[in-house]
Amino acid sequence: MTEPTRVKNIGLRGVTVADSAISFIDGEKGVLIYRGYRIEDLADHSTYLETAFLLLHGVLPTREQLSAFTDQVNAARQMPEFILDSMRLWPKNADPMAVLQASIPLLAMTEADSTSQERQACLDRAVGLIARMPTLVAAWHRIRKDQPVLSPDPALDHAANFLWMLQGEKPDAATARDLDICLILHADHTFNASTFAAREVVSTRASIYAGVAAGLGALSGSLHGGANAKVMEMLLTLESENDIQGWVQGQLQQGQVIMGMGHAIYKTGDPRAVYLKRIGRRLSEQTGSRWQQISETIEKTALAVFARQGKTTIQPNVDFNSAPVYYQMGIPMDLMTPVFAISRVAGWCAHIVEEQFADAQGKPALYRPQAEYVGEYCGLMGCEYAPPDKR
Repeated sequence: MTEPTRVKNIGLRGVTVADSAISFIDGEKGVLIYRGYRIEDLADHSTYLETAFLLLHGVLPTREQLSAFTDQVNAARQMPEFILDSMRLWPKNADPMAVLQASIPLLAMTEADSTSQERQACLDRAVGLIARMPTLVAAWHRIRKDQPVLSPDPALDHAANFLWMLQGEKPDAATARDLDICLILHADHTFNASTFAAREVVSTRASIYAGVAAGLGALSGSLHGGANAKVMEMLLTLESENDIQGWVQGQLQQGQVIMGMGHAIYKTGDPRAVYLKRIGRRLSEQTGSRWQQISETIEKTALAVFARQGKTTIQPNVDFNSAPVYYQMGIPMDLMTPVFAISRVAGWCAHIVEEQFADAQGKPALYRPQAEYVGEYCGLMGCEYAPPDKR
């Protein structure tokens, strides 16, 4: 009998658990690839919906395929009224990520058989989830503000539609394109915590809705998607700080962390940061805000301290750069992680479909790791039970 592999409790880092053809990272070289295409090429030339098609189907669409896919997304954006009626009964101060996670099972209720394992049915559900995630986030924000929920506008693209439904104003073309690039940059990132959670759940043959709900639960944690809001909180505390360099140096000398610095994989820089920083600078020029200036002062000072300490692998991560971008777009801090989900749902769905149809028979391998028992041990017969009055 083969002995099980013993893995230390390191969050499965460095442990290969499955094959995937969806995305690839070279952390030493700062490379991120979706289905063979570098993130730089997609950010420069693609759109979010074209990238979502690529992630789901493995190829870039033809003009006709992209048109049909866009039409399918447009047709699926509208939210069933019973879901909006339900949301209106929820506490207005509820965490938007909790609201989003609670809403996904309601979408499952719109189908007679949401657990069907037919491939095309799963792909159609994926399109519905990609289409409706922005509608859900925007609808909740309007509901909690006692504002009317706005219907999607078929004349607007994916990113512009979200900003319209959220704010009630149609964004300028440059800002809409900026957000679309942000969605491309966040669409997938190999076996991160939320993607692993989604794949593990559907390995049981649970539905795509269950997998996405699990992904949302993992993304809500402050060590994953919730970090961007923490970065913005830090920036807000420094808005009136006269000596930002001194503040950063003091934090690091005291052994404190700078939110948004460091990544588990990227050691020479996150390729997504280049685009996010560029977007932040453009928005700062447009809005006249200081957020990008504050952000870059923090980055420059922190990197200088890390260099003196020999910690050259600590670089700004995607949360550090996305927080000021979203804030300058008028996106509230507690919606920054839901916006992450609006993007990442395409990656989750692609991984879920890959997991569900991992072989020709479409039979996923049930994830079942083992744990090393380190608790009380009283021999094979177990410990002797004693009644409460004799303990």
